Amino acid sequence: MSVSQGAIKKQSESKLSVSKEKNPRGALLTTALMAGYSMIYMDKNMISTAIIPIAEQFHLSTSQTGLIMSLFFLGYSLMQIPGGWLADKIGYKKVLMLSLSLITIFSFAFGLAGSLLMFILIRFLAGIGHAGYPPSCSKGIAENFPKKRRTFVQSLILSTSGIGGILAFVIGARLIDLNWHYAYYALGTMFAISLLLVTFLVPNSHPTAKTKTEKKQVSFKSVISNRNVIILFVAMLLANVAFYGNMSWLPTFLKTKFSLSISTVGVILAVNAIGGTLASIFAGVLLSKYFAGKEKLLLMCCSVVSSLLFLGLVFSNSLVLSIAFLYVLTFLLTTIFVGIFSWPHKILPEKVIGSSIGIVNTGGTLGGFIAPMAFGALISMAGGSFSIVFITLAIAVVICGLVILTVKSGK
Repeated sequence: MSVSQGAIKKQSESKLSVSKEKNPRGALLTTALMAGYSMIYMDKNMISTAIIPIAEQFHLSTSQTGLIMSLFFLGYSLMQIPGGWLADKIGYKKVLMLSLSLITIFSFAFGLAGSLLMFILIRFLAGIGHAGYPPSCSKGIAENFPKKRRTFVQSLILSTSGIGGILAFVIGARLIDLNWHYAYYALGTMFAISLLLVTFLVPNSHPTAKTKTEKKQVSFKSVISNRNVIILFVAMLLANVAFYGNMSWLPTFLKTKFSLSISTVGVILAVNAIGGTLASIFAGVLLSKYFAGKEKLLLMCCSVVSSLLFLGLVFSNSLVLSIAFLYVLTFLLTTIFVGIFSWPHKILPEKVIGSSIGIVNTGGTLGGFIAPMAFGALISMAGGSFSIVFITLAIAVVICGLVILTVKSGK
């Protein structure tokens, strides 16, 4: 009696799923990836505080400081898609190690920099180093966890955005208050430790099993032209214009509008980062259990309320009310980000997760590139007023919600 090819394929997939469910290395993998991601987010957050004393020391305008922050995201954007492609082709662990090695070097280098040109060049190269980490993490998740757990594991790892923020606004801000050079020496050291954790705790990539029944390959061209990938790319771009536009100028906004010290701003934003951590984990639970198949409804509601909160930041002259708006806003923006970032795990094949996340997150890094530079110029044109920035962010996040509605979730 012969066994059908379909039965063989199902049996193979079942065995793979069971092996992933019982994978004892999953906890170590998640821990190592979270450690590296925490440093990634610490770096992204810390620059917005460090730029204040750097601007004072080197007499930089808001346009110039915006350029320093934006060039990081340009390097990030240019290497996102190649980084995802490499994770699919040579293995996620190799790309993770290369990424962390580069960021370690350029973190120390930034602490040694002493001119506008060097700040711009080093942040651009640091962005190139950052680019391989997110798609490689997603590839590692896809290879080591069953499909039904990937959204939650992805959200757990993305919760490090809050951990990185806490580190940046507590440890980082205090070191910046002493001497901003010390902050980047400390950051480089922590990246080196993260590299060691990835080296020893992350399992080596394993090639996808090939059988005679699985000859059909998914080409990179088909991924980059996939309707949902393009839509999520645009949505992530708009979401990160809102996210990084807010994050990049928030320390300067709070310090200027309410005459606060850097340390006080650091405390406010550290608490905000804790909320971001909780939001990421909570978003994973919502998207996995309560809004599975209803992602559009959740993310559209978050977009509309976020828009209203951005406007609240513009018109409020109360520090307490502004902080309340900020904390709720961070919760909602984090939910939008996690929802978009984890969606490919639900609607795309495992073998192209690295490439698809690379493409989608390129939209996010382009948003990060556009926001600091463009808003820095707008602030200069408006004579130091931040109102136009937050009104623009309110518009961007609503458009993001409308774009999300066009995702085709049916298989």
